[in-house]
Amino acid sequence: MIYLDNSATTKPYNEVINTFTEVATTYFGNPSSLHSLGVKAERLLTEARKRMATTLSVDSDEIIFTSGGTEGNNIALKGTAYARKNRGRHLITTRVEHASVLKVFEELEMDGFEVSYLDVDSLGKIKLEDLYSEIRNDTILVSIHHVNNETGAIQPIEEIGKVLNEYRTIYFHVDHVQGLSKVPLDLTEAKVDLCTGSAHKIHGLKGSGFLYIRKGLNIKALTHGGSQEFGLRTGTENVAGIVAMAKALRLVEEKRVELNQSLYKLREEFINRLKTIEEVVINSPTDGAPHIVNFSVLSLKPEVIVQALAEKEIYVSTKSACSSKASEPSHVLKGMGFSDERANSAIRVSFSYETTNLEVEHLVHQLRIIIPELLEVIRP
Repeated sequence: MIYLDNSATTKPYNEVINTFTEVATTYFGNPSSLHSLGVKAERLLTEARKRMATTLSVDSDEIIFTSGGTEGNNIALKGTAYARKNRGRHLITTRVEHASVLKVFEELEMDGFEVSYLDVDSLGKIKLEDLYSEIRNDTILVSIHHVNNETGAIQPIEEIGKVLNEYRTIYFHVDHVQGLSKVPLDLTEAKVDLCTGSAHKIHGLKGSGFLYIRKGLNIKALTHGGSQEFGLRTGTENVAGIVAMAKALRLVEEKRVELNQSLYKLREEFINRLKTIEEVVINSPTDGAPHIVNFSVLSLKPEVIVQALAEKEIYVSTKSACSSKASEPSHVLKGMGFSDERANSAIRVSFSYETTNLEVEHLVHQLRIIIPELLEVIRP
């Protein structure tokens, strides 16, 4: 099996699964309980928060645990909008965000907020002058992802942070789900106020994530109940998943330090091989993240290629896993100015630090076989 759909989800590390199992079976107490089992669970929760905060170079009380990227984005965006609506109702984002961001803004628009959607260029990046021109006196929030989940395009978060630092009444949210452990981001240096991460994109388990909230921010809770997670995400914490996520983050950060440049090289070699296939056009920018390559095979439906590769036990995807079953053209590629044909025929290949050169070579070899066969079928 060759698994190349790591932007959809990653295979959990064995060490992570072992950690989860140990905590779930031995330290299963509710961390809010006063007895010894509860106290032990609370200690593990506190230690996991400290370790993650250290890795992210932030304070432990700036980390709240969530169920993943979607919930984190909802808390950050809705929590900011509703808490600060008396200050202003203008929000800014881009046209190429993940669905868990765009859908939230659509809902906020229906609730009386006004949203400005920034365009991107053919490389998938915004222009800072466009951001400047959209900022108003009533702007309260800017949300821009770090790494695009479909193309790997990297937004200039540090430069954006400098711009927004001139307007300290504006909160800056970054969806860091795809960049975490692949493209470094210093949250303090970049002046980021809120940042979202997800465990299952870094070889952790599904159902765990985190939201960084800079000290001093006013965020409205979306759920109500107990006092867990500083009152911003009530409900009994998934201690085993959280501790496993902290383990996954540490392990993948160690691999990033050791293997990140090798991953960039693997991506470059893969793109060069793809360029030798006549029917293939590359959609990802050359300076994108090291783990994502997006390309189109014009005249062919991407799901046909995905299924043909799956029959060879090679697993890739079309677009975001949250949108892959939708028939519409990729909104990301359309936002970059590509044609409907190109946006309708895109394939996404996403690596991990375990991906090998031989696996990539085998993928290209199979594409050389599959593409002509499929084209032969549809040609008169």
